[in-house]
Amino acid sequence: MMITSPRLFLTSLYEAAIEAASPLNRIKDLLPRPPYGGRVVVVGAGKGAAQMAQSLESLWDVPLTGLVVTPYGYECDTDRIEVISAAHPVPDSAGLQAAERLKTSVCNLSSNDIVISLICGGGSALLPAPPVGFALADEIALNEELLASGASILAMNAVRKRFSTIKGGRLAALTKARVISFVVSDIPGDDPALVSSGPTIPNLSTRDDAGEIIARYRLKLPAPILSFIASDASDAPSPADPIFAGHSHHIVSSSRIALEAAAALARVSGVTPVILSDCMEGEARDVGLVHAAIAREIALHDSPFIRPCVVLSGGETTVTLRERGGKGGRNGEFALSLAMAINGLDVHALAADTDGIDGSGDNAGAFADGTSVKRLLEKQVNGDARLLANDSYPAFSAIGDLFVCGPTNVNVNDFRAILVR
Repeated sequence: MMITSPRLFLTSLYEAAIEAASPLNRIKDLLPRPPYGGRVVVVGAGKGAAQMAQSLESLWDVPLTGLVVTPYGYECDTDRIEVISAAHPVPDSAGLQAAERLKTSVCNLSSNDIVISLICGGGSALLPAPPVGFALADEIALNEELLASGASILAMNAVRKRFSTIKGGRLAALTKARVISFVVSDIPGDDPALVSSGPTIPNLSTRDDAGEIIARYRLKLPAPILSFIASDASDAPSPADPIFAGHSHHIVSSSRIALEAAAALARVSGVTPVILSDCMEGEARDVGLVHAAIAREIALHDSPFIRPCVVLSGGETTVTLRERGGKGGRNGEFALSLAMAINGLDVHALAADTDGIDGSGDNAGAFADGTSVKRLLEKQVNGDARLLANDSYPAFSAIGDLFVCGPTNVNVNDFRAILVR
């Protein structure tokens, strides 16, 4: 079958991935029995936390209460679970207050009660809770430095959890109730303890791990923050702590699930799908060049895959800021890097964040194809210069190639699809 509209095809793959990544069906199959004589309290945070809460309400016909935190603009209507809005990706005072309320909501529960935790990507920024003696401004400074460093999400969350009174399993450690965590993974490798820095799931990373990350990425942090992270005061509870006995967690959605759904649709459409990986990391521009090299090999030599095919990948790339003031997220940067390297080829690509927002713009990502460079030049836009300045958004805006879909209420990392006809 000949794909006559590559953009419609790529968009359909993205939509199939988003639909498959909805956690509703998995949550339904994993819900616990209501506690006899006990309470059910819901806590949660992330870009899809409000929608997870809405889904839980539709599935749970016995009393429950709770609150979840989601970014501004990601809210939805709920009846019994309160939705609180806060800032992302840089924390604000609303998030600080929300984190305190989450802690208060679980600390007086008993072993007869159940806490249902709804966790998805974005919660690290939404739940600022600096250690005693520090302020919100300190956590903002840490977060901004991490965001600009080019560190992977795994590395960022390993550091974040050491400078917090809620992350690293600390929220779960506050309660005697049994905690059941439902996790939508935006983490390469799907370690549930690192999604949103694991407020209800502890992990084994150490202060030495955090120190190595700080050194590797040359993080310029204030001396008091560095001193605290290096001290035993930053140690989070161990997974072996008896307080976590009886707790459980479930990955209810992930990048792999999304990619497999896109692959199934491509196959039905007569296009061979190839999933490279669901956990790709690295500089967005470099990952773009690798994907471009694979696409070029296919386009010119039908190797290692035969046309027509679509190359799919997930994971979470990073962007190290070369210049402050550029506009565009990691998917835009990936797409611009790829566009410069596939010039003239019959190759069409979509790179987009599954949550619908790439960085802090209004777009999920961007389209790129073999004509992108030519069309940029016609608009007097130097693609190489824009890439150097981390300024992909205005470049793609100039040629009408931004991909805008709005918040999807799903967050399972990046989605990349490259069609070679």
